[in-house]
Amino acid sequence: MEEKELKERMIRENEEFRKLFEEHQKHEQKLAEFKEKSFLTEDEKMEEKELKKKKLVLKDRMYIMMKDFQKSL
Repeated sequence: MEEKELKERMIRENEEFRKLFEEHQKHEQKLAEFKEKSFLTEDEKMEEKELKKKKLVLKDRMYIMMKDFQKSL
């Protein structure tokens, strides 16, 4: 099963995965808003760094779940 198919299936069938994915998307959206700005305050720069870290942690957790799910098939 391809990665995209696997992710879509897990979003439909696994509530924990779906919550992680939704949180990841929220962080992605907020980071996109920061990119649109021509200038970031120091607080925004700190928030941007934290969001990037959180997003990476979420992505890692999702990939571990995907890998485990794929093994169980």
